[in-house]
Amino acid sequence: MPDISTKPYMLRAIYEWCTDSGFTPYLAVKVDAATTVPMEYVKKGEIVLNISFGATSGLKMDNEAVRFHARFGGVSREIYVPVQNVLAIYANENGQGMAFEVSTTAAENPAPEAASESAASTPALASVPSAAAQASTTELAQHPDDDKDPPKKGGRPTLTRIK
Repeated sequence: MPDISTKPYMLRAIYEWCTDSGFTPYLAVKVDAATTVPMEYVKKGEIVLNISFGATSGLKMDNEAVRFHARFGGVSREIYVPVQNVLAIYANENGQGMAFEVSTTAAENPAPEAASESAASTPALASVPSAAAQASTTELAQHPDDDKDPPKKGGRPTLTRIK
């Protein structure tokens, strides 16, 4: 019997801990040919997704992938992330969570040039909060169109009702 990865179980456990604690669970994802995400929001080959109950519809986290629908710019999009492409899952409010290594064979049957590119840009996460702040010069050279501004803290904007 092949070994079953613990990664999908840990993803579900951290997600449950976040929601039970009143935190907003975020998923950091390595984007490649196997992922289905809005490419206009991808920065340096990665995307961070809010996977809270209020931000998603039809969230399903199984042993192979994380699937859900979410709105980007007011447009509903279908999101598909293979478990092996997940870099981290963490609470947005305090940064507590778990980071994972992403193997170079994360994509199903990647092209030879894509495999060498992903091997060259495999991130090494020391901790979840510092991973977003650091960028290597090779990643910047490979993605010249990416915005060089650091991501803003606090995630996406929220609407506050005042009565």
